[in-house]
Amino acid sequence: MTTKVPGGSELLDPKIILEKVGLEEGMTVADLGCGGMGYFSLQAAYLVGEKGFVFAVDILPFVLENVKERAKTRDLDKIIETVQSNLEIFGATKIRDESLDFALLINIFFQAKRHKNMIREAVRMLKPKGKLVVVDWKKTGAPFGPPVKDRVSPQRIEELAFQIGLKKKFVFEAGPYHYGLVFEK
Repeated sequence: MTTKVPGGSELLDPKIILEKVGLEEGMTVADLGCGGMGYFSLQAAYLVGEKGFVFAVDILPFVLENVKERAKTRDLDKIIETVQSNLEIFGATKIRDESLDFALLINIFFQAKRHKNMIREAVRMLKPKGKLVVVDWKKTGAPFGPPVKDRVSPQRIEELAFQIGLKKKFVFEAGPYHYGLVFEK
């Protein structure tokens, strides 16, 4: 008998998290490192509505195609735009400076090496008083997820955010295996 390993929206509920951090109708959001299912991009589009806008950003073209298709089948294709970018390169993302109300970095730090550059890139696109939301794996063992050695602690994220000049707004439990941090520019 095989045990089902939880994944995607079973581990993190995008609707609960995005409502908890204050995402509202009419806002402009970037889901940085959106992943092929676009869970957070799609939920953000529902929350910001027709007066808002969502950028789904990833480095992989096939991931963006999948998100584009998922948006289209949900009639969200006028609210979501896909953008290919390497988030570890400051200035690489083709989104205007100071144009976002929220930038989301969800489950992405374990895959990257240049964490400070990723945070700087997100902050570059945030409006003054814009919010950076980080949700990532706790450094505790679990029978699934990335190796513990590759997970980045919330203390390390806070340290990098403070170096860049962000202010911590609050910390929250994002799920049994994830932490959540909200910073303000």
